[in-house]
Amino acid sequence: IVRFSGLTTCQSQELLSIHTSKGPVEALALNLEDETVGALVLGDYANVSEGDRVTGTGSVLSIPVGEELPGRVVNTLSVPLDGKGPIFADLSKAVYNTLENDAPSVLDRESVGTPLHTGIKSIDAMIPIGRGQRELIIGDRTTGKTAIALDTIINQQFDSSGKRPICIYVAVGQKEAKTARIVEMLREKGALPYTIIVSAAASSNAALWYLAPFAGAAIGEYFRDRGQDALVVYDDLSKHAWAYREISLLLRRPPGREAYPGDIFYLH
Repeated sequence: IVRFSGLTTCQSQELLSIHTSKGPVEALALNLEDETVGALVLGDYANVSEGDRVTGTGSVLSIPVGEELPGRVVNTLSVPLDGKGPIFADLSKAVYNTLENDAPSVLDRESVGTPLHTGIKSIDAMIPIGRGQRELIIGDRTTGKTAIALDTIINQQFDSSGKRPICIYVAVGQKEAKTARIVEMLREKGALPYTIIVSAAASSNAALWYLAPFAGAAIGEYFRDRGQDALVVYDDLSKHAWAYREISLLLRRPPGREAYPGDIFYLH
């Protein structure tokens, strides 16, 4: 977390550039106060020191999205992690989606009418899930929450109109070995070509944990806006709440129960 003064025209969620001795480092404006701005450092924070100059970019944080993403493993900022080379041939011509978009109003949305089958007969019979709705999978450790989500991804096949949902698996704070196993399993089952893995690994900092679910949503919105269905799995939101609590306490936001800020539950 950095605090700086003087940037009076800064807007919330604006991408900032901190000019360090080793080159510019990106930061995200979160707290807009009377005298100072509190920002989240996205780059190498070790190079940031007191007295560095900060400039605003005038743009909010966004990531490149597109038809090239299915079958790839990316980090929160859409940088490839799978060693298959660059995703987009020309980043300057790529479509960028902001991480925080306004949701369509209730009147603009179609009613939920198409089922989304998990492939698990008991769930599909008792708890029907529709395309366009949210579903919480809740349970203790090692009870199979991730297994249900992965089975659902594997079960997505072409429907009568020749379409199937693009699946986005967002791994927040998972060990890289676990994510690698999931990628390999999806490849074996033939599900990787229509799946995008967004990984904020356990070794990465809280900023990437915090932004990972927004990145998954931004990618899903790209396909939604083109008339396609998208299934986004967030695994798991407890770790997202931990990261947000850590950031909020450092920003001196008022803590709620167990120091979680109240808005994280509203968000989830």
